[in-house]
Amino acid sequence: MKAVTVKDLVERFSLQILAGSIHLDRLITKSRAYRPGLEFVGYFEFFSHSNVHVLGRKEITYLHKLSDEERNDRIGNIVKYHPPCFIVTRSQDEGLKYLIKYCEEEGIPLLLTSETTSKFIDLVDNFLAKTLAPEMTIHGVCVNVSGIGIIIRGKSGVGKSETAHTLIQRGHRLVADDAVVLKKTSPETIIGTHDGKTKEFLALRSIGLINVSRLYGRSAFQDETRIVLDIELTKWQDNSLNNELELEPKFTEYMDIQIPHIEIQLQPGRDVAGLVEAAANNWYLRQQGYSAMEEFMKRLEMP
Repeated sequence: MKAVTVKDLVERFSLQILAGSIHLDRLITKSRAYRPGLEFVGYFEFFSHSNVHVLGRKEITYLHKLSDEERNDRIGNIVKYHPPCFIVTRSQDEGLKYLIKYCEEEGIPLLLTSETTSKFIDLVDNFLAKTLAPEMTIHGVCVNVSGIGIIIRGKSGVGKSETAHTLIQRGHRLVADDAVVLKKTSPETIIGTHDGKTKEFLALRSIGLINVSRLYGRSAFQDETRIVLDIELTKWQDNSLNNELELEPKFTEYMDIQIPHIEIQLQPGRDVAGLVEAAANNWYLRQQGYSAMEEFMKRLEMP
């Protein structure tokens, strides 16, 4: 099971440590932050003890209004479940001696951020969802074409990186070359990114390794993109392609998610990058409910 440590959160979000500094190796295995509420009044039936616990203005104000005895009882009921950590938002560090005391005794890190509660939860959820997401690495190129994430696959030497280079020259963006890391961030979503080592690099045969950001500017690269198309470059086969008005939908499956698949056969003089652009734009129009085939058939029916 993939996990993130509390130390990873501290470093990622520059959190202040109020208690439990020697317990930052505690593991976080759940991808969403949790705000305890009913637990403060003793209801624990659906208590999520494996999540990061965030205490906002509402929770801290409630605790401050309790008597010492009530507050100790409320906090004691929660810390005994040993959540990975508590994070207090809005720099609410005044009057937290009781919370610091319990966290030190139970070995639970107590952290502080200046961010608002809703914004911080969004940031943490996004970070944990991507970091803890199931992932796999495939051989290929990942590009973002007019905001549309595409994987370009094919055998070694078929021209994947060269196609990506042409797309970059036309104003599109590289995400990853050679090793494409795919992350499943939801039951319907695959994110494509790089492995860190190849970030911004594109390998071109006869030229060598280039840094696209240095060569074409920062707009030539982006860190990640949602994958919506899988394009495979293959060698040309005579009589294997017909001018169908509408092709039968095909899909490639990655981690139980089906991604629309298109095969583009290569031949000297064929504008492969242009065909990739056409595929991306056509996919976008279909998402908007437009079908060129349907419009064509309607025109044929007109007197």
